[in-house]
Amino acid sequence: MELLNSYKTTFELLEKFIKEEEERKETEKVSVDLANIFNKGNKVLICGNGGSNCDALHFAEEFTGRFRSNRRALPAIAISDSSHITCVGNDYGFDYIFSRGVEAYGKEGDMFIGISTSGNSKNVIEAVNAAKKLGMKTCVLLGKDGGKLKGLCDYEFIIPGKTSDRIQEIHMMILHIIIEGVEKIMFPENY
Repeated sequence: MELLNSYKTTFELLEKFIKEEEERKETEKVSVDLANIFNKGNKVLICGNGGSNCDALHFAEEFTGRFRSNRRALPAIAISDSSHITCVGNDYGFDYIFSRGVEAYGKEGDMFIGISTSGNSKNVIEAVNAAKKLGMKTCVLLGKDGGKLKGLCDYEFIIPGKTSDRIQEIHMMILHIIIEGVEKIMFPENY
């Protein structure tokens, strides 16, 4: 069994992403925008399915809890409450579990982040549409070729991996670096 190739695959994906990111500077742009959003008293909503839901929860708790420094809690909500998801899934359908959360918690001036390794998750697409209707900034973390979500948002990160696990590894790194960027902007004294 040769598992070393799995590390190499992730490394190659990361290396390719870094080359593109150096030109686009998307991570920096999202960090600046999100710091401005927090400074204005607004919030970020984030969602995803399966492992991407876990990444969304992780991202939110880094802001409401502690990342690298002691600082005030920042408003981040992962749309992941099981009673909300099962209620909306039962009453409206699974395609609307995130968009209903955006409608409930989102407002103009907030940011929405969606995570979809395929770029085709209908419930994330519906959430992007709901966020745009409300005047929220939109950002997506995608995989493969970006799918149907490619080109729909203010910011996008596309990891052209073949499998969800390798894509998610880079997605979590991006999310951590966005959080780091926000902290460096808002709390430079801690760095």
